[in-house]
Amino acid sequence: MDLSIFFAGTAGSVPSARRGLPALLVRRGGEKLLFDCGEGTQRQLLRSVGLADIDAVFITHFHADHWLGLPGMLKSLALRDRDEPLTIYGPRGLAELISSMRVAFGRLPYELTIAELEPGEAVAGDGYAITAVPVRHKASASLGFALVEEPRPGHLDPALAERLGVSPGPDFGRLQRGETVGGVAPEQVMGPAREGRKIVISGDTAPCEALAIAAHEADLLVHEATFMHEEVDRARETLHSTARQAAEIARDANVRLLALTHVSARYAGGELREEARAIFPATEAPRDFDTIDVPFPERGGATLERWSDRQARERRQAEQSQAEQPQGAPETIASP
Repeated sequence: MDLSIFFAGTAGSVPSARRGLPALLVRRGGEKLLFDCGEGTQRQLLRSVGLADIDAVFITHFHADHWLGLPGMLKSLALRDRDEPLTIYGPRGLAELISSMRVAFGRLPYELTIAELEPGEAVAGDGYAITAVPVRHKASASLGFALVEEPRPGHLDPALAERLGVSPGPDFGRLQRGETVGGVAPEQVMGPAREGRKIVISGDTAPCEALAIAAHEADLLVHEATFMHEEVDRARETLHSTARQAAEIARDANVRLLALTHVSARYAGGELREEARAIFPATEAPRDFDTIDVPFPERGGATLERWSDRQARERRQAEQSQAEQPQGAPETIASP
């Protein structure tokens, strides 16, 4: 099952010409989960992957740069005749916030559910859970989120299963689903369970022990890096993080890839990445519309694809597909 993060907005508190306000779209199979919804998020999505039918929204905290795009997006979904229910998750105070903006988006043709999460509380999904992680920021209630997949069954040993009397075909599938077949239990022919994937999203935070614990051996840690370390005093005052601090957390938590986001308009991004790589080499600094794909661990590590590279790849695929289409028979011109 595919798992990826699309970076719809990677700026800090204010947008820049090249970076929109915070928004991440996590795509897992057919599900689409939006984490934060800064002003202009729906426009960012329309300019890139399209305004998809979001399955759920998770808000990290109530500073305006992380939620101000919600009213417009909720209204746009209504105008697109959405009829599927939508749940918005966030810290304590979310219900009051949504209630205050109803004058902006009005009545909706779909059911809108507001769910306030306590630190440590988990939201169950299909084969995964998303846990609210308490972080350190100036907002009264701030959360990070950890998406953790359930372990997967181990590999089936088909030769051993046949020797024990199980016929190839549907019965193999039953064993892989955990059923006993003809007296043969799954644990007799299945290897050890394989770990699922883990993505951790920091939201806005100063260096935080709870987040470091949640990020232990994560496939991907998306951590804010509002400042370079020369501004560490400013970061401490505002309860943000520097690129170096994010890298130290990634290193100590033994994560597989670190992605820096929430970039202040004073930086281009590359300098933050290089500062972090001096401590944790497996660091990327995504730009808007970049994607990080997270395969299962046995298939390799998470990788960043730049938006420009994706567009070039899709153009090549379209050209190749067009070239492979059968050409029509040449026209025959009748002699006079």
